[in-house]
Amino acid sequence: MKKKLTRRDFFLLAGGSLVAASGVSILPQYLRKQLTPVEVAEAQDPDPDIYLAGTDGWISLPRDPALPPYHPDTLAPDPFTTYIFGWCNITGLNQNQINQQKMHAQHSAPIFWVDQWDPGNPKDFRVKITNLGLQIRPDLFDAHTLHWHGFRNVIPFFDGEPSSSIAVPPGRTFTYVYRPHEPGTYMYHCHVEDIEHVHMGMTGLVFVRPLQDGNTALYPSGKYVYNDGDGSTGFDREFVMFLSEVWAEAHWDDAHIQLPDWTDYKVDFAMLNGRCYPDTLAPNGSVDPFNPVRDANGTLVPTPGHEHLQFQPISSLVRCEEGERVLLRFANLGFDQATMSMAGIDMTIVGKDATHLRGRDGTDNTYVTSSVTMGAGESYDAIFTAPPFSGQGDYDTYVLYNRDFTHVANTATDGFAGQRTEIRVYPSNSLQPQQYPNGWG
Repeated sequence: MKKKLTRRDFFLLAGGSLVAASGVSILPQYLRKQLTPVEVAEAQDPDPDIYLAGTDGWISLPRDPALPPYHPDTLAPDPFTTYIFGWCNITGLNQNQINQQKMHAQHSAPIFWVDQWDPGNPKDFRVKITNLGLQIRPDLFDAHTLHWHGFRNVIPFFDGEPSSSIAVPPGRTFTYVYRPHEPGTYMYHCHVEDIEHVHMGMTGLVFVRPLQDGNTALYPSGKYVYNDGDGSTGFDREFVMFLSEVWAEAHWDDAHIQLPDWTDYKVDFAMLNGRCYPDTLAPNGSVDPFNPVRDANGTLVPTPGHEHLQFQPISSLVRCEEGERVLLRFANLGFDQATMSMAGIDMTIVGKDATHLRGRDGTDNTYVTSSVTMGAGESYDAIFTAPPFSGQGDYDTYVLYNRDFTHVANTATDGFAGQRTEIRVYPSNSLQPQQYPNGWG
């Protein structure tokens, strides 16, 4: 082993072990197999479906009240406040543009989706990742993997699973090849130093569209969550609700070359799609993950007037028309349990952890609720029907929020959070059809 042990490595090594029965290593990442230049050359994929880069960067969270000295971070360039690790979308960029994306990590990570693997028309989905390194912390020569949380076929070729996967060190590239057989909502994250990397922001949402999609005989839109056979999971619009958290001290520690004590973990900011209320209501940046809006350097273009959200481009505001069926894809990759409630509208939970809530004998296990409780690492698929428009004003407003007060109010004394957004119901024929998840139409 050529690498010297750091204090961080020492603690990781102390927690490592060997699973003797299977021969699988779960030791710290510096003992895991890493790519060599020869392997990288063999792993190049000139035409992936999506290409992601791991790096660091800055995002913006509420400045008032402040948490001195941890928030806002004095190193943060205006208008940002908080240091993160994360992924950025470099699909279609040339090498010069890719090199300029260091320090442009996005939170939450880019949403992307995949068609269910069809044995009659097989097509793999290729996710290419590269590691640009950490500009603020070049001393942390951290490798990355891309683990698809909940994916059934967990082997190194398909997935950056934690046991035996290849890790990608700075300056290297690797392509995962997926054959997703199970539709539904998943999450993805780096599984190297996973407590730190997940919390620092290397997290995002991915979902699989069912083979049934496009069949307008079961539901007019031809859009479905699962292969239900009867249109019961059909929907008109869909919105991702990705839950994550920031403990300000840990982010400050990583920016200032300190080592956080994770036993002191505390949620200072709870976020929806990487934003805190009221920024959750702000317009989207680029919502097409396969063709994002960028400048000549390949960097995400911020929405005018919302430059502080340049690297938090995903809005949580739901806009729909009366009578439409709306899908909410909930996923929680914070460390706390969360209960999201919708005042005045009931939801039908049709799936959990990328599994249709229908028994093998056809028993309907879906249920109706106004709240959904998620543990860390869980996902839920919820559908609601937009109620009739009242006729007052331009739209009717309903609130979607975390029932834990410290996770929903920016001025709470025990935490400064913001997992709150709105559902705005418009009269019929008011909105254009939705082109992308979280798009307003």
